[in-house]
Amino acid sequence: MIFDWIRICCTWLFLAALLLCQTRAYGQSGPQPPCGTTEPVPAYPGLGDGATVKPWSKSDFGSDWKPPACTGWTAAGFTTLVTIVARFQDARETKDLLRHIGSVSGFGGMRYWSTTHQQWRTLIAEAHAVTGALSSQHRQDFAPGEMKEGSVLYFEQVDNLSGKGVYRLHIVEATVDRLVFDIENVSTMRYLLVPILHPGEMQSIYFLDRESADVWRYYSIMRTGKNANRLIGGNEASTINRAAAYYRHIVGIPTDQDPPAAR
Repeated sequence: MIFDWIRICCTWLFLAALLLCQTRAYGQSGPQPPCGTTEPVPAYPGLGDGATVKPWSKSDFGSDWKPPACTGWTAAGFTTLVTIVARFQDARETKDLLRHIGSVSGFGGMRYWSTTHQQWRTLIAEAHAVTGALSSQHRQDFAPGEMKEGSVLYFEQVDNLSGKGVYRLHIVEATVDRLVFDIENVSTMRYLLVPILHPGEMQSIYFLDRESADVWRYYSIMRTGKNANRLIGGNEASTINRAAAYYRHIVGIPTDQDPPAAR
């Protein structure tokens, strides 16, 4: 009897330890974009299902999360981190998506759900392509010929909270069946003259993969750096709705269509 009891206890201890290890391993994995043969986390929802919007917290995998290498992000950690994963029906080709993304003036008028005011409000008042990272000289939207793999382009936009700022648009991949691009601020963002985001502290990356002739997969990560001012970095719901606004703009959904991603 004693030996049977010991075996039972050992078995339960082993199973508990195994479950704990599995939980920790999952918790530390964090978001995983569709890079190489790695399965994305979160997984893609079914076609016709709503987008999967997931905010991540530091309790999920610690405060010094290291982004996957394929993001190109080198700084660890975050203040807010949101992923959006979706399937959407669209017969456009990569060149058409590139033309749409390159028309940065179209960001102007983008709307989002303000959790502070509990209503739809304008997120981006206006946006323009500019001639360089240190230039405020406006130019025409980016032509399809400029939107090629490896291109680094710059645009200026006026955000409802952080005001006017310059952003870098980097085309990471552009093939017939895959488009990857990232955006980050290159100027310091301020609210009432107070710095709230230093260069590189607002980052987003987008993966669009063709599944079939008229179906695309979408995966995005948006984060604010771990040193971001709490005025902008501490409001998780706001980050969710901002990420949702960009998702809707890219895939062609009205950005102020009910319901909002977060209330």
